[in-house]
Formats: sequence, C-alpha cells, structure tokens
Amino acid sequence: MTALPPTERRNPATTDIDLLPTLDLLRAVNAADAEVPAAVARALPVLAEAVDAAVAALRGGGRVHYVGAGSSGRYAVLDAAELAPTYGLEPGRITAHLAGGPAALAQAVEGAEDSEPAGREAVAGLRPGDVVLGLAASGRTPYVAGALAAAREVGAKAVLVSCNPQAPLADLADLHVCTDTGPEVVTGSTRMKAGSAQKLVLHGFSTAVMVRLGRTWSNLMTEVAATNAKLVGRKLTILTQATGADPDTCRAALRSTEGELKPALVLLLTGTTPAAARAALHSADGVVRAALDKLRP
Repeated sequence: MTALPPTERRNPATTDIDLLPTLDLLRAVNAADAEVPAAVARALPVLAEAVDAAVAALRGGGRVHYVGAGSSGRYAVLDAAELAPTYGLEPGRITAHLAGGPAALAQAVEGAEDSEPAGREAVAGLRPGDVVLGLAASGRTPYVAGALAAAREVGAKAVLVSCNPQAPLADLADLHVCTDTGPEVVTGSTRMKAGSAQKLVLHGFSTAVMVRLGRTWSNLMTEVAATNAKLVGRKLTILTQATGADPDTCRAALRSTEGELKPALVLLLTGTTPAAARAALHSADGVVRAALDKLRP
C-alpha cells in the first residue's frame, strides 16, 4: 500500500477536536496555523531559485503559468489577478490555470483535477524559458502533472509547490518548493495549513518577482493602476511618501507626466523634465533606482 502523503495523515494533536469547547477548538486551529511560517521559511532557498527563473523569463519576453486544482488553483487565480492593479503587470505575463476553468472558482468541478491532458492543454503554447509553477498540496495531482511534463518537454522551467517531501510530481520538476506542513487539523482538509503555506509561497513569489523587475521603488508601488478613486489617491500618497514633496507639488508632477507615477517620481527626485525622466526610465528598463543613477551626477 502506498504511504499517505503528510497532508492526508491523521493529526494526533486533534483527534478529540469534536469534543472541545469552541474556544479550545479555535486555539487548536490557531496553534496548527502557527506552524506554517516555519515550514515556508525552510523552503525559501528553493523559492528564491524559482523567483530568479521567473524574473529571467519575464525580462526575456516569456511568461509564467500558475497551474493548480481545487483550493491550490483558486489561490493561484487570486494571486495572479492582483498583479495588474498592484504592479501594472501586462495581461498574460503571469497567468493562472485552474482545473475546471472559471466555473471551478465558486464550485467544485468533479474530476477536473484528474485529467493530465487538460493540464497539458492549459499551458499550450509554452516556449523555452517560460516558467510553469504547479501547485499541488499532496504533490500528485494529474492536472498539474500534465502541465509540468509539458514544460519539461519544451525546455520551460518546471516548478512544483507541494507540502509533501516525497511528492511523486517532484520527478517532473526542476525545482521542488516543499513546505512540509504535516497533517491537518481536520484530516485531508488541505485548504488549512497546506493552503496557508501555498498562499504564503505565492505571495512571496509574486512580490519578489515584481520587486526584482523594478515594479517598486524602495517598498513603494510605482506602477499601481489607478482604476478607482482609492487608487488615484494612492498614487499621490506614494509620491509624497517617496519624495517628501507637498501634495500640490506631487499633483503638478503627475499632471506633467499624464498621470504616470514612475516618471513623476524620477522628476521630483532629480528636478529633471518629464521627457528626460521617461528617457532615463526607458534606458534603465523601467527600474527607478537605475534611472536615478543615470540622471544624478
């Protein structure tokens, strides 16, 4: 009999969870959740390799594909969806593929995760240098297997994110980001510790990729898409925080750059013109610090 993955084993610390008073039940869940960051921390060296591969892919005109089923796939969709408004990432550069398609976001699509061909089809059009990030808590989901195998065949980087040190899919991956969170509070409910670990991995991965690509200056967003009043105000706040200039000066800078935050920031920090700020950014591949170095004596 094949050994159960850690995510499917019974947790000896919670066998009497159904007998606990509500507060103690919540404490048991909270205590288990507290184990997650340490599991993610142990995986950071491999995750850093995945980040660097993704940065290289995106700088070279390639793409990153998140692939997952069930909770894993839903977390991937949420992470990818935030990258355009937060960092101005162009559509299609980082794409999430959920087994069962959009319908599976709100309701389980039975059997969708069992199709390896569907995983292959999801990442059709892969090119050498692209990155496939497959998320599977147990490390054995066929849908993810199909996508990882497709990546290997075309020379794309295959990355597995799992919670199983003995994940069967690890053989299909160039990198295995393993967050060994152990048995769940409720056996097999991988939306719990395993899901939290995958969310942390995705948050760390996408944030680090965006920072490495120069989509921030310091710890401030520089390509936020001002699609509503809140985000318009955030642009102004970012400029005042970054430069120390008063709001009226920052508004004038934004007007002079037609609302573009990066050239307004470079303009205010160097005293240059909008045209020179844009030119410096263009020659620096959009990285604010590099553009500033070009303009400063």
